[in-house]
Amino acid sequence: MSDDGHVNENTSTSGLPATQGDSGEPIARRRGMFGANNGGDTSGYGGLDRTVRMPGASQRPYGGYFDEVADELEGALEEQGVDPAEAVERTVVDRDEVTFHIAREHLPVVCRTLRDDPALRFEMCTGVSAVHNPSDAGRELHAVYHLRSLTHGRLIRLEVSVPDSDPHLPSVVETYPTNDWHEREAYDFFGLIFDGHPALTRIMMPDDWQGFPQRKDYPLGGIPVEYKGAQIPAPDQRRSYS
Repeated sequence: MSDDGHVNENTSTSGLPATQGDSGEPIARRRGMFGANNGGDTSGYGGLDRTVRMPGASQRPYGGYFDEVADELEGALEEQGVDPAEAVERTVVDRDEVTFHIAREHLPVVCRTLRDDPALRFEMCTGVSAVHNPSDAGRELHAVYHLRSLTHGRLIRLEVSVPDSDPHLPSVVETYPTNDWHEREAYDFFGLIFDGHPALTRIMMPDDWQGFPQRKDYPLGGIPVEYKGAQIPAPDQRRSYS
């Protein structure tokens, strides 16, 4: 920087931290504190406006043991006649964690390979959780698997994206039996349909319940409460402060 406060063009910026929120893949704009869009903003922060971004694909080297896991997985898939580029859509390293985004049709073979290959040995899947991003067109629903290798002391994540219009993906209960109840819960709350599951039924909501209550476009609802003669409406029906 010169004496007059201007930045010189030949000054190196390689040592400066990246600007927060300027990278990745934008999927939505969020206004207000909680991003409510089916009612008034009752938080009082209606002026907040930011872009929601997902981390983009990472380039090698990934760092740590991530490169070794990626290499071993690619080699093991090739040995089975599976094109790694088709099975693994992209690899994301963010906040010192690695996520392999898997094409849904290849999920069973990827899971079996991760479990059985001696160099990988991810014997435990601690469950599958779900994410709903209504503005992520064509891949609104995400299933996220957390895998642990007890043999090698490693953690990785798998993520599978499917469109809201076709929420089907293969069950991995045959490979990881403990996912039985986790897949049922993801179906019950988010509407993901795990093909091949031994008994895909609701486990929390009544059997005749309409809709999937943890999707972001599900109505907030609420229970009318009387307080000294006044009625407290549901959250999405309260007075707007924006």
